[in-house]
Amino acid sequence: MTLATVIAVVGPSGVGKDSVMEALAARGDGLQLVRRVITRPLGEEGETFTRANDTEFDTALAAGDFLLYWTAHGLRYGIPVTIHEQRRAARGLLVNLSRSVLLDAQELFDDFAVVSLTASPEVLAARLDSRARESVEDRQRRLDRARLKLPEGLRRVIEVDNSGALDQTVETILSRLQRESA
Repeated sequence: MTLATVIAVVGPSGVGKDSVMEALAARGDGLQLVRRVITRPLGEEGETFTRANDTEFDTALAAGDFLLYWTAHGLRYGIPVTIHEQRRAARGLLVNLSRSVLLDAQELFDDFAVVSLTASPEVLAARLDSRARESVEDRQRRLDRARLKLPEGLRRVIEVDNSGALDQTVETILSRLQRESA
């Protein structure tokens, strides 16, 4: 049985990772979203996720329920081990990962690719402003982190500028994925 390619979608805050992933999954090309567990407080929304408080997250972590986990921006994120079951039912899995766990993910999944989304600083700032989720200080920290590079040693990286139209970004990603798997 062939297992689905795990496609990590990464990029700075405001680059449009969730929008791009949802648009890719909506295309009906066998791409599915992986649902993360996040310790995001009530009232803060974002992508479709499973909300957990710190105690619930610690319990799941101790039980071995996460294949990958990390902390970023004061929140904790986990990728459930159920991703293995999802890989049997899809052509590709789209998962929003932190740059900090990409090398670990590459070791876990035999078929792994990274879609690295970029956008101009002006676009990132405007998108962060429009979602109004961060304080001014948090917004600036997120913009400063946008300059961070991907870790060395990643084997399959597709870099795509998402400053423009979402449809064009999706077409570019699908075309590049198809070319690389051929």
